[in-house]
Amino acid sequence: MKILVTGSAGFIGSALTLRLLARGNTVIGIDNHNNYYDPALKEARLARHAKHPNYTHLRIDLADRQAIHDAFKTHQPQRVVNLAAQAGVRYSIDNPLAYIDSNIVGFAHILEGCRHNGVEHLVYASSSSVYGANTTMPFSVHHNVDHPLSLYAASKKANELMAHSYSHLYNLPTTGLRFFTVFGPWARPDMALFKFTKAILAGEPIQVFNHGKHRRDFTYIDDIVEGVIRVLDQPAVGNPAWQGDAPDPGTSTAPWRVYNIGNNKPVELMDYIAALEKALGKSTEKQLLPLQAGDVPDTYADLADLVEQFHYKPATTVEEGIKFFVDWYRDYLRASI
Repeated sequence: MKILVTGSAGFIGSALTLRLLARGNTVIGIDNHNNYYDPALKEARLARHAKHPNYTHLRIDLADRQAIHDAFKTHQPQRVVNLAAQAGVRYSIDNPLAYIDSNIVGFAHILEGCRHNGVEHLVYASSSSVYGANTTMPFSVHHNVDHPLSLYAASKKANELMAHSYSHLYNLPTTGLRFFTVFGPWARPDMALFKFTKAILAGEPIQVFNHGKHRRDFTYIDDIVEGVIRVLDQPAVGNPAWQGDAPDPGTSTAPWRVYNIGNNKPVELMDYIAALEKALGKSTEKQLLPLQAGDVPDTYADLADLVEQFHYKPATTVEEGIKFFVDWYRDYLRASI
């Protein structure tokens, strides 16, 4: 099977590409290698699979309509996983238009490529951030999600709506995956685990927002990838029981679905930091700060639909995942010197 993966030099995209290649798929990777964070990390991730005989890498931007059109026409992928996006809740507050270009315009180009080239299934990254102001826990795909707290969250909700229209109009099977705080080796430098580890090893204090009272459903990278693959292999189908007078936000009569992928075990941020300090063998000073604009206090994934449809539930603990990250970080740091 030939699979197009966007964001293939990114944190999740590179890990997914490795798994797909290992099981015998042909992968066409797209990444624009922008400088949102140090491009050297993307190059290092890419180096793990760039020379694989079944891998082709395209350095193009999703917002480049002609380049995306040509990529689909030339390579004719059977299935697509869209992971490329402008990431980061806080960055969206100061740089909103970056999210429009990549997450809205770019996603529209992916939808058009799928529509015109007979793609069997589009799987795309959504986010737990779409739950926004919701406080009913755990977060369920059957809850209404019309109150995003950042443009990043709004762009991910927009992706779900855009995908639905294509599923309805063109019978294109699409599945959105709401990822919950992904962590692990090769993570982005703007993510808390990376920043905390760097600061602690340097003997610097760490900034802890919401006075450390966050709870996050931290989900290990390998568990995320396993979930993506299981969903990719089972194209979305319509729900014949869906009713317009009692609409279910998580399903449709069209071949459109959304699922949560989380660990289903929220962890207090201070406990997360304690696990990191234990893995590093070093404690740190904590600067307790207020909740930042755009952030939500807690996340907690309801996995009922994922378990029912795919018989899958992430299982890696925070302690295990942090240890894996710390081991990787030390190796990566030594290799970079």
